[in-house]
Amino acid sequence: MSAAAIQPANIPSSPIDEIAPLVARLRQTFETGRTKPLAWRRAQLEALIRFAKENSDALVEALQADMGKPELEARAADIGQITQEAKLALKNLKKWTRPQSAGRIPFMGKSFVIRDPLGVVLIVAPWNYPVGLLLSPLVGAIAAGNAVVLKPSEVTAHTSAILAELLPKYLDTDAIALVEGGVPETTALLEQRFDHIMYTGNGSVAKVVMAAATKHLTPVTLELGGKSPCIVDRTADIPVTARRIAWGKFMNAGQTCIAPDYVLADDSIEEELIRELKKSVEEFYGGETKNNADYTRIVNGRHHERLSKLMVGQDIAFGGATEAEGCYIEPTVLRNVSPDSPIMEGEIFGPVLPVLRIKGLTEAIEFVNRGEKPLALYLFSNDSTAEKRVLSETSSGGACINGTIMHIGNSKMPFGGVGPSGMGAYHGQHSFETFSHRKAVLRRGFKFDLKMMYPPYTKARTNFVKKVM
Repeated sequence: MSAAAIQPANIPSSPIDEIAPLVARLRQTFETGRTKPLAWRRAQLEALIRFAKENSDALVEALQADMGKPELEARAADIGQITQEAKLALKNLKKWTRPQSAGRIPFMGKSFVIRDPLGVVLIVAPWNYPVGLLLSPLVGAIAAGNAVVLKPSEVTAHTSAILAELLPKYLDTDAIALVEGGVPETTALLEQRFDHIMYTGNGSVAKVVMAAATKHLTPVTLELGGKSPCIVDRTADIPVTARRIAWGKFMNAGQTCIAPDYVLADDSIEEELIRELKKSVEEFYGGETKNNADYTRIVNGRHHERLSKLMVGQDIAFGGATEAEGCYIEPTVLRNVSPDSPIMEGEIFGPVLPVLRIKGLTEAIEFVNRGEKPLALYLFSNDSTAEKRVLSETSSGGACINGTIMHIGNSKMPFGGVGPSGMGAYHGQHSFETFSHRKAVLRRGFKFDLKMMYPPYTKARTNFVKKVM
């Protein structure tokens, strides 16, 4: 099989002078109450499912033009997020929006919590999964009854263009709009007042988003990344471990926010693990990735150059081949990596996997804790004590034991970071909650009105309160 050719494209853009009026139009729609009825929410979610089904081929073509994505990965890991999330929301919408009882307080009344939509929300998506990471959060925003502005990444220009062309044919354009473009358009968007901003991407841009949000006291959800560690102890099944690490790392050419960023391998199994990693890569791709349709390309020349530089001077266990034309980097494993080397400073976000030797679990935990809290943490071990220690002694957005990536597939679990890897969470009901305000309500009757609550506060009343409080 030959790899899909990446096709250059001009950066699409929306007129900057139309952004403020667009946001104002969506706010006007929201204030009419149009987005609040469950019927409207269901109609938009059903339309989103139709969009994904009827245009999946066109979306795959765009993803292949932008990144050379394998069709299976494009459908399962990117486009598939839409229908999975939307179907779950449709099934549970009535339950999620039902007032939640908070019990009764003696002499006070009945308490309950209702979910209000926030208003007009902004969703800014990255380029690595440009369909799923834009439209999966949209499901939660719609389910909660909001008006929404979508901002796809300009880096994946073909995908941005096809989304801009097709989405308006399915969704209510008075309540859901898409803005294309790069830094100027995003800057113009961030100058507007939103009721919530969700940004998925890197920490540097996240700081810009947060700074802009503070001007309007806008709450934010940040889905970032970091150096997600993968600990392999001496009790692990090494052939299975290697296959699962190789799959999680080299899927989408490592351009996944929760891809294993580096491996901490017990010194007793390090050599075997590297041999099995090489064997797994050869089995996955038939010993050839350059012209293989099952292997993604690096998204652009800038990232290709960045990754190529990170490999300079490293001890390459296998792989290492690069080609600027076509943005190709071979699946690569490094050994004898210094913890102080540039490749260990920031998130790699590419198909290069450093393997560091450790002398035991305690050393691995200490190594992880010296760095910033990651978005994901992986442990391969047959030792239940090791599992308990890693989960209790480290902090990460999520974790997976004896696997990689797959913890994100359960929409009933929250997905989000901690510390520098993000704030807030989404997926399934957690998306609905992210884009909702939980309003506390107390309802009292008129028949019983305890007069001792009101002034004058006599000595007897004060003594009574002292006894019961």
